Amino acid sequence: MKTKPQFFSFLFFSLLLLLPAASYSSFAENEEEEEDKISRSMFPDAFLFGTSTSAYQIEGAYLEDGKTLNNWDVFTHIPGNIENGDNGDVADDDYHRYMYDIEVMESIGVNAYRFSISWSRILPSGKVGGVNPYGIRFYNKIIDNLLLKGIEPFVTINHHDIPQELEERYEGWLNPLMQEDFVHLAKTCFENFGDRVKYWITINEPNLLADMAYLRGWYPPARCSEPFGNCSAGNSDVEPLIAVHNMLLSHARAAKLYHQQFKAKQGGSIGIVANAFMYEPFRDNENDRQAVRRKLAFDVAWIFDPLIYGDYPLEMRKYDGKELPKFSQEETQLVKGSLDFIGINHYSSLYAMDCLHFPCTAIYDRAIAGYVGVTGERDGKLIGERTGMPRFFVVPRGMEKIMDYVKRRYPTMPIFCD
Repeated sequence: MKTKPQFFSFLFFSLLLLLPAASYSSFAENEEEEEDKISRSMFPDAFLFGTSTSAYQIEGAYLEDGKTLNNWDVFTHIPGNIENGDNGDVADDDYHRYMYDIEVMESIGVNAYRFSISWSRILPSGKVGGVNPYGIRFYNKIIDNLLLKGIEPFVTINHHDIPQELEERYEGWLNPLMQEDFVHLAKTCFENFGDRVKYWITINEPNLLADMAYLRGWYPPARCSEPFGNCSAGNSDVEPLIAVHNMLLSHARAAKLYHQQFKAKQGGSIGIVANAFMYEPFRDNENDRQAVRRKLAFDVAWIFDPLIYGDYPLEMRKYDGKELPKFSQEETQLVKGSLDFIGINHYSSLYAMDCLHFPCTAIYDRAIAGYVGVTGERDGKLIGERTGMPRFFVVPRGMEKIMDYVKRRYPTMPIFCD
């Protein structure tokens, strides 16, 4: 199995901001001058400046104190999967250096920190095994010390890493049984950390995970089919839809549990985070403007529409109708309204081009892609300054545009942007 090399041992610093449910204002009205003019005093007292990480990217200690192998441990140890044979065995060694990291956050004025729980560190065998007290103690120390420093913990229950045992037992997110394991994980977190954690994210970027793990095959379990890749197993036109369906139901079941059994006493809120690129028309015509709307529906609304309105976007039902899973009446009631807030990770913007009326490459000219092609270049000019990631460009206007899109589509929801 050949997969594209990825890099997974960095500490990702980000700006975390809360937009009230009623309205928001642009933070970039004078884009050319903002670098010199922006200061913390310009923001409300309740504004959150934060950093964000994920367990596999920073913790290390991959087999220490009772932790078992997760899917990323296994994947990165397969020769050829990761450039230079890199892995997260040590990473940033946050498991041993978490206090140093917290002190750095305090020194730069951070007042919010989003981190994720390593599933295999606190539940090494999933719901069939016991809770690992060493894992619980580790996260308790992080939470307690964050609060001592005046830093609000935002806890992501799952950020792409699952116990390898669950992958081998029933193929992870492709199996509805995964929902039961996830709810058990969530309950364990609520019981052990919920007295101090007021912001919960159930799953980080289910849309990105589906794309990378089940469409392209670049993340574990590295499943895909032609023309997206040459994996040993998988179906790129179907499996991403199944995986997201199970993740959304997992979120909804965990949110129901929290709302019914924990929220009244603990006083927290629960949401989900989606990957949210912004798109601009590649050509100045209605077809490409429609392509932008379609792409946003297939990316962002894919996650949020079911959890707010109870079903997938109409655009997806139209083009992916045969393959797109359906919610039962009971499941519709379960998923609808299961969010207390929306979370988005915005990295960049790209151009979108229509593939319904214009020829596109095979990976875009299909239902799973919404019949939309994307690129970062138009007429020989890049959409923004290049970064170290091939598809990430510096496009400040994209932040404002994606916030506007989300706010217009879900006008009553509070939004966190990472």
